[in-house]
Amino acid sequence: MPRMWKWAREHAHVTLILVLVAVSAIVWSAVWRESSKVLTVSFLNVGQGDAIFIETPSGAQMLVDGGKNRAVLRELSRVSSWYDRTIDVAVATHPDQDHIGGLVDVLERYRVNTVIESGVLDNGAGITAFEKAVAEENVRPVRGRASNGARRHIATRGDVIDFGDGVYFEILFPDRAVPGLETNTASVIGRLVYGNTSFMLTGDSPQTIEEYLVRIGTERLPAQVLKVGHHGSKTSSSPLFLGYVNPNFAVYSRGCDNSYGHPHADVVALFKQFEIETFDTCTDGTITFVSDGQTVGLR
Repeated sequence: MPRMWKWAREHAHVTLILVLVAVSAIVWSAVWRESSKVLTVSFLNVGQGDAIFIETPSGAQMLVDGGKNRAVLRELSRVSSWYDRTIDVAVATHPDQDHIGGLVDVLERYRVNTVIESGVLDNGAGITAFEKAVAEENVRPVRGRASNGARRHIATRGDVIDFGDGVYFEILFPDRAVPGLETNTASVIGRLVYGNTSFMLTGDSPQTIEEYLVRIGTERLPAQVLKVGHHGSKTSSSPLFLGYVNPNFAVYSRGCDNSYGHPHADVVALFKQFEIETFDTCTDGTITFVSDGQTVGLR
């Protein structure tokens, strides 16, 4: 008899205790997650792309973009409950592969209740696969039961998704139909609010749109955390916009080996000039912020 088997048989009570401890740890971890009265916002390490997972104090979940491939599934498994295969809202800020590619895999693996899109038209292969995944979400069975399907909604300024507990996501852009705009320009811009704290999520919006938001009203721009526009490209992060958002923290969501030079040296210098503490999914991995409605900090 192999020594390991013999030891396990002779110390069965020890083995049982270890199993019970492990199970208890898993259960209490799930209980803590469900009962915690904090908002968590995780900027997932998905390489060159965006994927932001949000969980509210009541357990509602939203995913903003999904990166370009299945890497999003790996990262979701690390930040969400092991038993959970549902997402309440998925936002596709615009139909570029590094934002919607992974959403195809998410739609296949998870039950998604609502899909929010910018409404920009695109004929690329990425949007074709995404459209197919959303269509199949409408008919595929979930856990042996017929799915009611994902509801689709075109984002418009003024839309508010109220998650309860003082948490809501407000759409700042587009403020009109944008079928003919360039895809980055048509990006959904949203502000996640919990009590006195907020997060600005900008997709790949260029400086022209950032400055347009300043012109049409600045009262909804301030945020403690900013997702740096377009992975740190010099086409985004207008100094005017940055000044009105006035974040404490900013996140570059990008791949280490990207061929675009993101983040651009000018953008890095700008954030340094504004004395904004920056984080980078390339060097820091997945970055999770926690808010209790009054303050924001790193987990």
